[in-house]
Amino acid sequence: RLKAMKEGVTLLDPSTVYFSWDTRLGRDVTIGPNVYFGTGVTVGDNVEIRAFSHLEGANVASGAIIGPFARLRPGANIGVAAQIGNFVEVKNSVISAGVKANHLSYIGDTTIGTDVNVGAGTITCNYDGVNKSQTIIEDNAFIGSNSSLVAPVTIGDTATVAAGSVITKDVDANALALGRGRQVQKDNFQRPTK
Repeated sequence: RLKAMKEGVTLLDPSTVYFSWDTRLGRDVTIGPNVYFGTGVTVGDNVEIRAFSHLEGANVASGAIIGPFARLRPGANIGVAAQIGNFVEVKNSVISAGVKANHLSYIGDTTIGTDVNVGAGTITCNYDGVNKSQTIIEDNAFIGSNSSLVAPVTIGDTATVAAGSVITKDVDANALALGRGRQVQKDNFQRPTK
């Protein structure tokens, strides 16, 4: 910890940060309280890692913001100025520059292009019980909140996935994909009483 601080890292609460023997940190990195670094973590310059984040086997490029409460598992490669927010888990995935995945999401076995927005509650459904499959999200796509992307699947460049969708087929570039049940209303409904 002292060595990291001498090399230009800011630890907001040094006694609560845990480094592995091989943790590599760039300059002007800020690390919040209760952050854990497992083996194989490399962090670029000007990165902010917020409180209660857990990193293992991950690479974080310059200018990225991680957390709070983020989990980067082995194979997570976070691009320049990307944002991985609270309760977002990334495993074996490439998150390119400018991507925002800020809330409550699981991203596994996925390649995400530049400047993609991943809405809150998005899940890449990468495991069918036997095989792990890839999800590809191309540049400038917008993934609406509470969407499930069932791999293998590709979301095209500048495509939009509507909130609440379950996507099981590829989405073309510049297209809008909706995969959800139609809302039905039954007026004057009486709930059973005890």
